[in-house]
Amino acid sequence: MPPKTKAAALPSTMKELKDTLWKAADKLRGSMDASQYKDVILGLVFLKYVSDAFDERREQIRTELDADGLNEDQIGQLIDDVDEYTGRGVFWVAARARWTYLAENAKGLPAVAGEAPKSIGLLIDEAMDLISADNTALAGSLPRIYNRDNVDQRRLGELLDLLNSARFTGHGATKARDILGEVYEYFLEKFAHAEGKRGGEFYTPAGVVRVLVEVLEPSHGRVYDPCCGSGGMFVQTEKFLESHNKEGSNISVYGQELNERTWRMAKMNLAIHGLNGNLASRWGDTFARDQHPDLQADFIMANPPFNIKDWARNEGDPRWKYGVPPAGNANYAWMQHIISKLAPGGSAGVVMANGSMSSNSGGEGEIRAQLVEADLVSCMIALPTQLFRSTGIPVCTWFFAKDKTSGEHGSIDRTGQVLFIDARNLGHMVDRAERALSDEDIAKIAGTYHAWRGTASAADAALAYMDEPGFSYSASLAAIRAVEYALTPGRYVGAAEVQDDGELIEERITRLSSELFAQFDESERLAAVVREQLRRVHV
Repeated sequence: MPPKTKAAALPSTMKELKDTLWKAADKLRGSMDASQYKDVILGLVFLKYVSDAFDERREQIRTELDADGLNEDQIGQLIDDVDEYTGRGVFWVAARARWTYLAENAKGLPAVAGEAPKSIGLLIDEAMDLISADNTALAGSLPRIYNRDNVDQRRLGELLDLLNSARFTGHGATKARDILGEVYEYFLEKFAHAEGKRGGEFYTPAGVVRVLVEVLEPSHGRVYDPCCGSGGMFVQTEKFLESHNKEGSNISVYGQELNERTWRMAKMNLAIHGLNGNLASRWGDTFARDQHPDLQADFIMANPPFNIKDWARNEGDPRWKYGVPPAGNANYAWMQHIISKLAPGGSAGVVMANGSMSSNSGGEGEIRAQLVEADLVSCMIALPTQLFRSTGIPVCTWFFAKDKTSGEHGSIDRTGQVLFIDARNLGHMVDRAERALSDEDIAKIAGTYHAWRGTASAADAALAYMDEPGFSYSASLAAIRAVEYALTPGRYVGAAEVQDDGELIEERITRLSSELFAQFDESERLAAVVREQLRRVHV
């Protein structure tokens, strides 16, 4: 009989839970780099959640059967009905994949009955195989990396002991799925910070994602991300739906991701949030092999890698309807791919480097002109600097719409117009390296767009759109032509109005002159004091 593990202490707050888990990550920090231990930790956190949720559902079934008057033998025959778990959105977990089994054998299994000994890493890999085999939604997505030479098995066992003190169930009304979802996002952010520039490959700051989501309001239909990273766009969409009392089942999720490890993270992230997403059967290059060739999406949100110089370019690609993108930069390839995926009434939001708004190199200016003349561009937003810890490149968001008439997506016809928003002065510094957008900042950006489009909520419907100098301006296509299709918001919004304090210009000149002469006098006095002190030093 294996020894029993110590009773787990339940962290009482979300902060304590996060701190416990991050402490767990530190157990392996010294033995492998950030990208490796990210995969190890996130896989284990997912395994812990799956097992906790399974155990909680098992106890619920037992309680229900006991209340029906069944004895232990009868309960034992019914408690392993797989449908009782999967029918409630809980993954089936076989006995040797459950956390209790792994925690009890954290030091591995000795050789028995002619079988070779098994390390804890091998037991975890086998658990991942069992869960993948029993739950088709997880097929091919769980990591099998725990029985490798670069994974310290002793520290891995200690890691299990520490994770054993964290429980994702039993937190009152908060669902285990919501708790792990928040923990998973917290870890993604922490690991993105730890990996620096490489972290930007799988993580987009939540504030930037929320700008896209709050402007587009993806409430139904097909939602697509052609470079989905760890799935943050889809997770924020689910949160948007929940905040508006709508179900995640209102949307169908489609995505593609080039990096295998990131693709696996996204698959787990969607599973945690209960989103049945189609991320294709494997990872792959969106330009070389589009894995959703016939998709027409209602909403597209993306944060493509900026300014890619080496990409799978095919001059005859039918996606280049508005011009062939240059070989040395994929920015306009991403935008045209996204536009090619939009359904007739669809809309899209794309994060791009600021240079995309005005570059004329490699024919980009001509492509931009074609996009404007096709009336596809609905809104341009210049974002503050330092939102991305992974890059210092200033960024903007492009919004595209296939239909700007006063139809389903707006009560105001904006055909032939583009909204420009200069949000560079918004946000606050969270530390010396990173800026964040507050809820109020995001609401101001999204509210301005919805007032312009006529899609404001009933509470805000009375707020008709008006240009705000220094912040927003609705420009005609003729005005954009006049500046040769440059789409930088600062060209259009002008300077913010300076509030008139009522002081006459003559009085202001007199007052400022008096203050300036007083400062000259004080400067001369201080210079005399300094000279006197220096004279005494040299005497």
